[in-house]
Amino acid sequence: MTATRIDVVTPAGLRIAADEWPGPGSAVVLAHGGGQTRHSWGGTAEVLADNGHRVVSMDLRGHGDSDWAPDGDYHMSAYRDDALAVVRSIGSPVAWVGASLGGMTGLHAVNEAPGLFSALVLVDITPRPAAAGVSRILEFMAKDAVDGFATLDDAADAIADYQPHRPRPTDLSGLSKNLRQGDDGRWRWHWDPAFLDTRTGGTSEHARDRHHDELVEIARQLTLPTLLVRGKLSDLVTEAEVAEFLEMVPHAGYVDVANAAHMIAGDRNDVFTDAVVAFLGS
Repeated sequence: MTATRIDVVTPAGLRIAADEWPGPGSAVVLAHGGGQTRHSWGGTAEVLADNGHRVVSMDLRGHGDSDWAPDGDYHMSAYRDDALAVVRSIGSPVAWVGASLGGMTGLHAVNEAPGLFSALVLVDITPRPAAAGVSRILEFMAKDAVDGFATLDDAADAIADYQPHRPRPTDLSGLSKNLRQGDDGRWRWHWDPAFLDTRTGGTSEHARDRHHDELVEIARQLTLPTLLVRGKLSDLVTEAEVAEFLEMVPHAGYVDVANAAHMIAGDRNDVFTDAVVAFLGS
């Protein structure tokens, strides 16, 4: 099934890029993690569409083909408002499938307008993720954010160092979707470096304890069907974070994906997708 590129303009005037797969069944929105793009879901969108769902896979603001915030506004309230604009454009309640930052965004959006959502899937993220895992991710993102890479091979080497459990790809065509080539010929991640700028909120807000406290309170109020999917090798969501989350949301389902780390959809796309399809039904 072929996707159609769509754009949604938010109340703030930013253009959010997305791919849409038509389907007669319930709607599903896929929201990637920080530093990723809508292409990070592998074949998940296609499988969901083949199961009858209407699927929209979006680029968060400052990522992929979506607009960068001209004022550097990457606060969670901005991501929440973008999410609500996308959901409202669909016109029916959606199941929100969010990885990492996309999952945090989903929690805020559900809290703001619960009637717009039919279900919530959190992919390797909980309201209070493990501090060591958060630090490791931020260090990886910041390391080459400005200078980038001379070649795609250099970028592949950096990813292999960060994810030693995953075989280094020999075909780099997929990787090119997550980077952009500048006028200087260097390859840089396909996201706005201001996303990491602590002076404008940026990732500092996503990682700080006060925000996590807010997410805990939101999670405790969840009543819609909820699923937590964790990569068994993840250092962001360990068994301790899982136990804490299931205490916050006793009705939530839980799937532990073996041989997968934080990038679950990329590590074990088949197992991850099967779990989401089973949870959402058709």
